[in-house]
Amino acid sequence: MVIILENNATEQQISNIKDHLHDFGFEIHESKGAVRTILGAIGVKPGFDIRKVKILEGVADVYRVTYPFKLASRSFKEDKSIVKIKDVEIGGDKLALMIGPCSVEGEEQIFKLAEVVAKSGAKILRGGAFKPRSSPYSFQGMGEEGLKLMRKAADEFGLLVITEVMQINQIDLIAKYADIFQVGARNMQNFSLLKELSTTRIPVMLKRGLSATIEEWLMSAEYILAGGNKDVILCERGIRTFEKYTRNTFDLSAIPVVHNKSHLPVIADPSHAIGLRDQVPPLARAAVAVGADGLMIEIHHDPENAFSDGPQALLPETYLNLVNEMRTIATAIGKTI
Repeated sequence: MVIILENNATEQQISNIKDHLHDFGFEIHESKGAVRTILGAIGVKPGFDIRKVKILEGVADVYRVTYPFKLASRSFKEDKSIVKIKDVEIGGDKLALMIGPCSVEGEEQIFKLAEVVAKSGAKILRGGAFKPRSSPYSFQGMGEEGLKLMRKAADEFGLLVITEVMQINQIDLIAKYADIFQVGARNMQNFSLLKELSTTRIPVMLKRGLSATIEEWLMSAEYILAGGNKDVILCERGIRTFEKYTRNTFDLSAIPVVHNKSHLPVIADPSHAIGLRDQVPPLARAAVAVGADGLMIEIHHDPENAFSDGPQALLPETYLNLVNEMRTIATAIGKTI
């Protein structure tokens, strides 16, 4: 249930409304927009008479939310959410670029690539320290040593760090080094992990599951929002379909659909969607054109010898050229890089 407050509602009236909602058994989430304040009353109350809330002083309107993802919906928050981390904004008019290798392999590698990231104007360094791999025999990441190297490189070049958290017992460790938690596609519905991340105050980027519907994706975001973490970013990284010529099927249509249904920012990851470096640039350009709030792209200076996902990593010079192309498209739709 969404309660829209009068523009001139007093603090006493707002407090009284909240007290009544608590008495009715609802959890309350408050959203303050540029023009008005909205309260989200969360809880299943079959047959609840919303007139009990409508009559309260300070209430302009009350209506039920038809979507199951209540806090993630535009009904709860009309204004688009902007996640702010230091001097970086994700969800505004400037595209957020999250760039780096699939995994941290050593100090020389991550420093070399962090320099490329900074040179391109990107503000966020990506890289895996703990890697979920299909084979138990594949490189699993450098662990905490990888986190230390990534943090050191990011600080050297004035960048933020985003890296994947795979399980609950990694949260506190990764929080010491990262500015953004990444939840991978395989963990999108790991609800125990999402609940724990909801109690942190570090932004979370939630990748779409391998075969997840948009509603399932947004419901997973709801777990994080419901626990109190308001800084949630979505990431479209391709879904599994019957097609065999691509690693995944890049669902570009999901980006404008989610923007219509939800206030959360959406990042596009063409690298994982297609899996082949020569096809990453056209998908990246298309993602900008359909309104993505940013892109996550893998790069590597020696992809043939990369420890993981070398075939989809762009060479630095290819990436830098792509940034210029994306800048032109962004300008055409009123955005910048």
